Amino acid sequence: MSTPMALLTAAALLATVNAREITFPPVSGVQQPVGASYGNGFSSMGFGFGDDPLDLSTSQFAGLTTYANLPYVHCLANTTATGGEVESYDIAILGAPFDTGVTARPGARFGPIGIRQGSRRIGPFAYSVYTGRNAFSTLKVVDCGDAPLTVLDNTIALAQLDKAHRVVSARKAESDVASVPRIITLGGDHTTTLSALRSTVNHWGAVSVIHFDSHIDTWDPKVLGGGVSHYAGVNHGTFLHLAHEEGLLLNSSIHAGIRAPVGNKHYDLRNDKACGFDIIKARDIDRFGTQAITKQLLERTNGTSVYISVDIDVLDPAFAPATGTAEVGGWSTRELLTILDGLSGIQIIGADVVEVAPIYDNPGETTTLAAAEVVHSLIQLMADTPVKPTKG
Repeated sequence: MSTPMALLTAAALLATVNAREITFPPVSGVQQPVGASYGNGFSSMGFGFGDDPLDLSTSQFAGLTTYANLPYVHCLANTTATGGEVESYDIAILGAPFDTGVTARPGARFGPIGIRQGSRRIGPFAYSVYTGRNAFSTLKVVDCGDAPLTVLDNTIALAQLDKAHRVVSARKAESDVASVPRIITLGGDHTTTLSALRSTVNHWGAVSVIHFDSHIDTWDPKVLGGGVSHYAGVNHGTFLHLAHEEGLLLNSSIHAGIRAPVGNKHYDLRNDKACGFDIIKARDIDRFGTQAITKQLLERTNGTSVYISVDIDVLDPAFAPATGTAEVGGWSTRELLTILDGLSGIQIIGADVVEVAPIYDNPGETTTLAAAEVVHSLIQLMADTPVKPTKG
C-alpha cells in the first residue's frame, strides 16, 4: 500500500473512533408517537401522559379498517345462540352495501368500504379547530361492520337490512341518558334509508327528515319504477314516498340542496308537499348564505325528533364525483359542513351518508374523504345532544 493511501486509511479509522455518537431527542409530548395507544381518557390519549410508546395494539392505520379507527363490535351477534353478551354502545356505524335500487350508475354497494377508507385520518384525538369539541369524547362510538345483504334479491336484501337495524338499535346504550343507541348508516344507495326510518319509529315515533340531496326522492312508485312492477317501485327515488305512506315521517320534513329536474312540474312537486316536505334549492345558498339555510332547517324541524340523510350528490361533482346520479351546480364540501355544524342542538335520532360509489372517484379520494368528514359531523351532532327514546 502506498504511503498516501496508508495515511488516508489511518485518518478514516481515527475519525471513526473519535466520531460523536448521535443521540436523538425524546419524542415530543404533544406529537402522537407511532404505535402509541390512545387510551380511554384525556390523560391517556397518546399525548405523552403515561402511555406505553411500545404498545402496538391500537396504532392508527393498522389492523382492520373501521370508520375513524373505532373499535369493531359484532353488534349483530346472536346472543341467544352463543349465550354471550354484546358490549354496549351509544352510536353505531352500520354499513349497508346495497345498490340495486339505483336508476343510474351502480357501485354504491362499495360505499361503506370507501367511506371507511376515507376516514383513516380521523381518530379519537380529533378536536375541531372551529368548536374545540371532540365528537368521540362523551359517547361510545363503535363500528358494527356491514349488514349481510344478498345481491340477488332486493326484497330479501331490504328485509335483511330492516332486521339489522332492529337488532343494532335494540342493544343497550352505554350512557345513562338514553336506553338505546343511535345508528349512522354508511350507504349503499338511498333506498337503504327506508330501513333506517322503519327502525327509528320503534324508539322515537315518526320523525322530521332533513334530506340533503340534489333530487327530491319522493317520486310516486307508480311513476318511477312501479309501471314495470311493484318490486321495481321500491328504489332510491321513491323511498321517501314509501316512508310517508308507512307513517314514518312528520309533515315538518325538508329537502336541502335540490337542483335536479322533476318529471312532471305540477304532480311531482304537489306529491312532494303531500309527503311532508319543504324545499331549499341549491342556488338559494348564493342568495341567502349558509346561515339562513341553517336557520330555515332548524325552524322547520323545531321541537321534533330529526333524522338526517345526506346523499353525497348534494355536493357538486367537483367535490364528489363518485356518485350514482351526479348533478352539476351543487354545494361545496365546506358549505355542507358549515350547515351541518350549525345544526348543533338538534334532536337527531339517526343519520346516514349514502350514494358513495368509489369506483368513480379520483386518485385523491375526493368523494370518500368528503363523505367521511360528513359522518364525523353527524357524530358530533349526536354527541352534542343525547336524546331519550320517546317509545319503549
